[in-house]
Amino acid sequence: MTTSSAAPARAPHATDLDRLSIDTIRTLSMDAVEAAKSGHPGTPMALAPVAFTVWKDFLRYDPTNPAWPNRDRFVLSCGHASMLLYSLIHLAGIRRGGTNDAARDLPAVSIDEIKKFRQLDSVCAGHPEHHMTAGIETTTGPLGQGCGNSVGMAIASKWLAAHYNQPGHQLFDYDTYVLCSDGDLMEGVAAEAASIAGHLKLANLCWIYDDNSITIEGETHLAFTENVAQRFEALGWRVERVADANDTAALKKALHAFKAEQEKPTLVVVKSVIGYGAPKKAGSHEAHGAPLGPDEIKGAKEAYGWPADAQFLVPAEVPEHFAKTFAARGKQAHESWQKSVADYSKSHPVFAAELTDFFDGRLPAGWDKTIPCFPADAKGLASRVSSGKVLQALSAGVPWFIGGSADLAPSTMTLVAGAGDFEPGSYGGRNMHFGIREHGMAAACNGMALSGLRPYCATFFVFFDYLKPSLRLSAIGNLGVIYILTHDSIGLGEDGPTHQPIEQLASARAVPGLSVFRPADANEVAETYRVVMQRPDRPAVLVLSRQNLPTLDRSQFGAVSGVAKGAYILKDAPNGKPACILIGTGSELQLCIDAAAKLAEAGVHARVVSMPSWDLFAEQDAAYRESVLPAAITARVACEAACGFGWEKWIGLRGKFIGMNSFGASGPAPALYKHFGITVDAIADAAQSLLK
Repeated sequence: MTTSSAAPARAPHATDLDRLSIDTIRTLSMDAVEAAKSGHPGTPMALAPVAFTVWKDFLRYDPTNPAWPNRDRFVLSCGHASMLLYSLIHLAGIRRGGTNDAARDLPAVSIDEIKKFRQLDSVCAGHPEHHMTAGIETTTGPLGQGCGNSVGMAIASKWLAAHYNQPGHQLFDYDTYVLCSDGDLMEGVAAEAASIAGHLKLANLCWIYDDNSITIEGETHLAFTENVAQRFEALGWRVERVADANDTAALKKALHAFKAEQEKPTLVVVKSVIGYGAPKKAGSHEAHGAPLGPDEIKGAKEAYGWPADAQFLVPAEVPEHFAKTFAARGKQAHESWQKSVADYSKSHPVFAAELTDFFDGRLPAGWDKTIPCFPADAKGLASRVSSGKVLQALSAGVPWFIGGSADLAPSTMTLVAGAGDFEPGSYGGRNMHFGIREHGMAAACNGMALSGLRPYCATFFVFFDYLKPSLRLSAIGNLGVIYILTHDSIGLGEDGPTHQPIEQLASARAVPGLSVFRPADANEVAETYRVVMQRPDRPAVLVLSRQNLPTLDRSQFGAVSGVAKGAYILKDAPNGKPACILIGTGSELQLCIDAAAKLAEAGVHARVVSMPSWDLFAEQDAAYRESVLPAAITARVACEAACGFGWEKWIGLRGKFIGMNSFGASGPAPALYKHFGITVDAIADAAQSLLK
């Protein structure tokens, strides 16, 4: 631990205004954390010269228009250093933007908001949240996620350029810069993302690695002794090294090397000292996750040559310096881009019309006209197969609908014919090949969604847990990523319990802001896509079967448009007054239909309800919910080849659930359904017992 109180060395080759700006970032970060009595001051203090250099000399960004589509992206993957980002947003003069004329020109982060750091209703949350504050490109906090998101942003830039750029019209060429920490690079999601980026040769991506040798438990050698630079070189990255985070000249040289690189993503390894300038805690893990305290702050400010008792001080020269460098460069670039777009509209009107919809976040006219309507068929289709057919149709109607699977396209039916592959040197294709990297795949899709694309990704439902942290951030960040998750139950059969999802439905349904669908036939699949495509601010999980599901004859059953309400009456009692209600999803809905027929033979009239989406049904008004599930009818049976956790919300404490209460087994699907008691007879018997 460093204990010297000597003034720290100044940033070599930095101007006086640069040094003043860097120290302003540091002191704002210290003061905000101290005021909140909570937060992480050490990393903002150490990385202030790095972030400042990126913003002042490289980042192409118009602070008056934070949503400019061709802006460079800056991602703070080490989200615990959030005060670094809030300080930059404030000093750079980023405006709120948006469509609200009264608010668009207000500062995104005012000094008053910084004073309320980590307090309820402040735009300066403990970790950055992009939907709350302009200037934040993505919601970070869980380490490694920002790294994963950045790969999706770099993919989006490459795809947009390949699809829309024309000779003389460079509409898309933005770069993505990331600040990441030891913790980020220890996380598996960052390793997956780095592997994807290296394979794809995303030369528009730069990760700046804060190699400070400190984590919360202490020095990194406790658990982390690998050679990071060599690992990234092996992954196909260019590696630059900067021996001192305060050496802005060396940082510029490394970043110019990134700008010149055409074949590889770049990792800049920067050595820093956490809590730089604090007299006692510099170089200590203590500076990582707690306020410095008044004495430490006073000592650090004295070391910077700062008024020791000043709090939240912003010298007037600092915003002016940002305005003359960062803002002026961004404004000029934005104005040049706007002129290019105007000229493009005249020379390429078809693409320009597409881009108008894209920029406005609007689906193209007639986007859903090609969605198929499937004829009644007793044999039917596996819902993964009907999903593939709908996916193919949607791809024709939505140019920026792009995605793929974690090496399972033949099984998840996500390969779109004629759409081409997104691969190194061929960035215009729309079929992504993520490899067996579920977590990195989902994190990259979040980055693609943040860039305006409409991404989907796919794997087997049992691997939901491999991508869950990224999916959770889709929900927190209101990102309309579509998760296509197939092989949804014991219907998978012979692969056995390791591949048969049992608890995953309950886990998915527990995520706030996530729509979960388990459609029961091909037309419910089609209607599910129609619903989720119109909700770009809400992620969706589509849970699909391996085995065939009969395509229902809608002249005999309720209209499939009921999917939009989450649950609907599929088949009612003859007089509309059922004695009991049978509720099913996915492959088990047919069991409920057959059980209702068996009950009818015994003189018992049942209502069959299809409930593909719990969350959408819960959003309906009380009158609609009562019309489907009348409170007076307490004899209710639900059937689903999964655990019953949560079903009591819909069947009540008196109702019965037919499903799984253990892991599955290996064997043919029909034998497994019989073995675990998920049968027509079991449903009918449960209803009869309730009526007795």
